[in-house]
Amino acid sequence: MTFPLPHGLPGLFIALEGGDGAGKSTQAALLCRALEGSGRAVVRTREPGGTPIGEKLRSLVLEHGHGEIDARTEALLFAASRAAHVQQVIVPALERGDVVVCDRYIDSSVAYQGAGRGLDPQAVLDVNLWATNGLRPDLTVLLDVDPAEGRTRRTSGAAAEDRLESEPDGFHASIRAAFLELAQEEPERYLVLAATGSPQDLHRAILEALTGVTA
Repeated sequence: MTFPLPHGLPGLFIALEGGDGAGKSTQAALLCRALEGSGRAVVRTREPGGTPIGEKLRSLVLEHGHGEIDARTEALLFAASRAAHVQQVIVPALERGDVVVCDRYIDSSVAYQGAGRGLDPQAVLDVNLWATNGLRPDLTVLLDVDPAEGRTRRTSGAAAEDRLESEPDGFHASIRAAFLELAQEEPERYLVLAATGSPQDLHRAILEALTGVTA
């Protein structure tokens, strides 16, 4: 796999995408550990969040108890968090030559607020491209998970589901289909992996895709 390095900055930008319960956090941790072990400077971050204002916005859109949030407001809150994240964290890291490993990015908004909430996916994409000044990842790893399997994983522990996680399986099925469609439209930017694989097998597949790029 080759990468277009669309941002023209010396660093490498990797986004992990997929439905809730796909194992993104696990793979982010494994990838960062491996990259740091090879001597690379790594910034691990997440969306929504990554900055003080982003973490406040994260609580508004994901925690229960903040009242009704309509689809457009939800989409704009995610975009606002992302704008701060790119400006304050991601671009400075890429300018330093670091590897940025981000748990979710623009494609999550296109899938969740576009397909999931029924907004125009192109409009969601456009507002996020404006918010980020067009910054796109070098590689997007899509961990594809069946909605029922994702819910089983999310509810196996003590943690309660957040606002989006607690949506019905039909909502999550729409999101899964949207992610797969995005990957089909831009195969050069995506690595699609079935999340049913073992964490170590998935980790090896991601490292193999990055061979030569992180050297």
